[in-house]
Amino acid sequence: MSLFMFQKLIFVSVMAITVVFVSVTSAQESQNSSWPNWRGPNQNGSADSGTTPTRWSETENVLWKVALQGKGSATPVIWGEQIIVLSAVPAAHSNASDESNSENSSDAITKSERGRGARGVRGGGATPLQEFEFTVISLDRKTGQENWKTVVTTAVPHESGHNTNTFASASPVTNGHHIYASFGSNGIYCLGMQGKIVWQKSLGKMQTRNSFGEGASPALFENTLVVPWDHEGQSYLYAFDANTGSELWKVERDEPTTWATPLITKFEEVTQVIVNGTNRVRSYDLKDGRLIWECSGQVANPIPTPIRNGDKVIVMTGYRGFAIQSISLSSQGDVSGTNSIEWSRNDAAPYVSSGVLYEGTLYFTKSRDAIFSAVNAADGQVWIDQERLPQLDGLYASLAANNDRIYAVGRNGATAVIQHDKAFNLIGVNKLDEGIDASPVFADDCLFLRGSQHLYCIKEKVE
Repeated sequence: MSLFMFQKLIFVSVMAITVVFVSVTSAQESQNSSWPNWRGPNQNGSADSGTTPTRWSETENVLWKVALQGKGSATPVIWGEQIIVLSAVPAAHSNASDESNSENSSDAITKSERGRGARGVRGGGATPLQEFEFTVISLDRKTGQENWKTVVTTAVPHESGHNTNTFASASPVTNGHHIYASFGSNGIYCLGMQGKIVWQKSLGKMQTRNSFGEGASPALFENTLVVPWDHEGQSYLYAFDANTGSELWKVERDEPTTWATPLITKFEEVTQVIVNGTNRVRSYDLKDGRLIWECSGQVANPIPTPIRNGDKVIVMTGYRGFAIQSISLSSQGDVSGTNSIEWSRNDAAPYVSSGVLYEGTLYFTKSRDAIFSAVNAADGQVWIDQERLPQLDGLYASLAANNDRIYAVGRNGATAVIQHDKAFNLIGVNKLDEGIDASPVFADDCLFLRGSQHLYCIKEKVE
């Protein structure tokens, strides 16, 4: 080999190594600055990097604040420099007044459900008249400025929804190549990272319990998008090719309306899709939809997303009763009442908010109340027993954790910051001027909060 050829070979080898190093570094940086689904990069509400703030207000530590069009309680997702937000925006040309929520109130839950147990019973407010633009919005992570906005469809919703729900409640998910947005009965959409629609699906019209509305988010694993479709008609779980939208499989589910987002996780050689339900928690094989295991023991109206803890999964519900179960991922068949349930509790569990798993501790709230607990995720041992969080007026947002801090966001815009510990240690409570139902999101050293009217980027100033 000549000296020239040898030098060329060395140059090519060095360049190849450099490309691999840069690619790995870029992927790591993208992961550190991303929150790709509503439960974050770890799928349990936690992040692993950054020094997130502990103090803020409307006038302190707000890096930027931007007004959002329309309404939505979908949690934003982040990939690189883009924040993706979903919203239902009243169409400018529509003159009809929105009566969709006029009869729905928190008190109406009890009133409308009294004496109702059969599937197919409708309740809630008047049929909507307002036309909405179902919109996917990209904002710049550093400035909040709009990158692009795509109206995926314009329609009049067929159901009213509870007054605390919105027509954009399901959170998007992204892998950095595509963005997946579910507006439920108004369509499932795949968009490119610049907002162009790649494919779309219509799965029909849901008939939700008492017309409470929709809210379960899609879940993504590699090249498969899973869409839950539990309602008062025939319920299904769908799997689509994430690149083309082709249906891979669908399975029937014996479940009434469920608002729980699936957890997709690989255990040993099988990737499981774990979906909570009023009747059963079920695990399906991602490859073909085969039922792997199922377990009874939850209560009604499941909303919290399952959380993986090592070789187990933790599922919980908190409406008209409380249930938390830690179930072995090695389960097969019907494991109700068996040793596959590693531990369980029935003294407290969240209704709307999902818990967070952080460094072996499971943190959660009780029903919709600002009552905070923590247990050892390995055995259910109680460490913090139902401590009331001051100044918070109920919770819909899910708990989140980062930098040894737990964040609990109230519907009145107050956020409690709690020290990660076996004892209850409240660091402080911070208040914004508008209500918050979306869950907190972290990226680098910033905390993002979607309020009823604005998106906030909060970062502590370095002195």
